[in-house]
Amino acid sequence: MDSNDTDTLLALVASLLTEKRPDPDTILEALVQCDGDVEAAANLLNGKADIKTKKRKRVGLETWLEKSSKSPRISSDGPSTQEESRNKPPSSSTHTRLLPVVDLMSVLQPPPSPTKKKLVQLPPLLLINPDMVAENTPCTLHLSVLPPELACKLFYTMIAASRSWSRNKWWLFDRVVESPHRTSFFAREGSGPMQEAAQHWYNGRMTDPPSAFPFAMEEACEIVERVVNEQLKRRQRFPLEWGAGDTDGAWRANVAASNCYEGSKESVGFHSDQLTYLGPYPTIASLSLGTQRIFSLREVIPADEVNDRKARTFNIPLPHNSLTIMHASCQERFKHSIPPQQAIDLFRPAFPETPGADIQSSNCRINITFRFYRPDFTPSCTPRCKCGIPTILRPDMKNRSDGKSDRYWWSCYAGAQNDGKGCKFWKVMDMKAEGRGSDFHS
Repeated sequence: MDSNDTDTLLALVASLLTEKRPDPDTILEALVQCDGDVEAAANLLNGKADIKTKKRKRVGLETWLEKSSKSPRISSDGPSTQEESRNKPPSSSTHTRLLPVVDLMSVLQPPPSPTKKKLVQLPPLLLINPDMVAENTPCTLHLSVLPPELACKLFYTMIAASRSWSRNKWWLFDRVVESPHRTSFFAREGSGPMQEAAQHWYNGRMTDPPSAFPFAMEEACEIVERVVNEQLKRRQRFPLEWGAGDTDGAWRANVAASNCYEGSKESVGFHSDQLTYLGPYPTIASLSLGTQRIFSLREVIPADEVNDRKARTFNIPLPHNSLTIMHASCQERFKHSIPPQQAIDLFRPAFPETPGADIQSSNCRINITFRFYRPDFTPSCTPRCKCGIPTILRPDMKNRSDGKSDRYWWSCYAGAQNDGKGCKFWKVMDMKAEGRGSDFHS
């Protein structure tokens, strides 16, 4: 068997095999036993004969020297016996039929490389009680937080007020879009500069002066404040959070955004709240009144973990008179939404609007989000972009770290109201240089 044709013979034998393809060493052994006869070697490997593996003898130095002395030498008269065998034409059995050409690499190719790890997409998880909410999210759920009569009174008050609320409009991708729910804003009496902040509450657009807290909202706010501050005493605080390391760092709701979702289709998409006046790691208390809706939370996976895990959606049913507290890190780690639903249950208040009046069912949900606008993030110290409009503050959600060195940036948002045009202003927030947090002096 000519050593120069070994690879070709291996490929030819492999092309004739009908059984499982053996490794190249086995094919070579079969060729040796069959004196280079391709068909005979193929028949042998296809099971028509047994392969008799030759067992090599251990050869010592003396045996090797003895064989070397007996090996034929090249004479001057002509070629040696080995040279004659090399020049001898190949066996005619290799030319009995025309064999197809086989790519050697297809025979000897290595096994396929391991595929990229497929990440498991976990289904949405329904969190049906306060324990499940606290275990899976940076939120706490508090049921029946207000006295029942006060909850109904506040619901009636806000339903009546919502008839004059508007739907926000802003520019998005060169067109004007409208929010799929009605909304309004309120400022607490004595909130001082936060009255001005409330006018900048949406997309950097100066809005009408906010309304004062109605009496029923003020009553509810005092209860909500107590619940929130009790929770904060039990939680570990973040370095940039308001009140961290300060015994007098109480949470005081000085503004409130209120939304009305009428029917099952009015909704709001996934978003995180702007931190312009809330500052880093805010606490937001969201009161739900009226018909029950689903509150969805979904984590934003950091850039260095996107190849290891996928985000999961958590759905929390929010019944009437329930309080959801979005604690510190919720706005930095999660986005939230109120998705549309196929159907909802009508809400029937436990008390009439006025004594003796009939109780009317409602398909509306009123949401009041009580917020604490920090004194070190007042409108007067908000950077302005080149458009001359106050910027907004956002967290770097994709590159968050340990809660100590997380980044936030100020960016232009004039395009939301200025025909979609802005100046692309961008600046990293520096708490120390801007005199905020522990460096703030009122």
